[in-house]
Amino acid sequence: MTSRTPIDIVTGFLDGLARGDSATACLDLADAVVYTNVSLATIRGRRPVTKIFGSMDSSPVSFDYRMVNVSSDDTVVLTERVDQISVGRLHVQFWVCGRFEVVDGQITVWRDYFDYFDITKAFLRGVVGVLVPAAVRPLNGRSKVGRALAE
Repeated sequence: MTSRTPIDIVTGFLDGLARGDSATACLDLADAVVYTNVSLATIRGRRPVTKIFGSMDSSPVSFDYRMVNVSSDDTVVLTERVDQISVGRLHVQFWVCGRFEVVDGQITVWRDYFDYFDITKAFLRGVVGVLVPAAVRPLNGRSKVGRALAE
């Protein structure tokens, strides 16, 4: 058992992904984790999920997020977030609702819900932000791209 709360585990996991440290972040995933971006294929198992996010660690694509709301009972953590996917100066920020199940200190289920229309608008805003940088401000700078812009 762990002294970390389910919220601590989920936010630590997301923070690790935002730092580009998927190997450490994914240690909080159960071996048989079930990861679903609703309307996309479900991925089962820590190894495949780690492989997906590990490929981002050394690529020009990065992830960051801003937590809007988070709530938990004994095992379920609900997150309302603004996620940011960045490639160079292109920052695509969109709303996501996440549902995480945490059992014995590990994430066993991770399900994210989002709206494709919102992502389309976010992509268009991101393109405008490339042309007019003041139009889109990157999130807190936890991601590789955000740190590079802050320096």
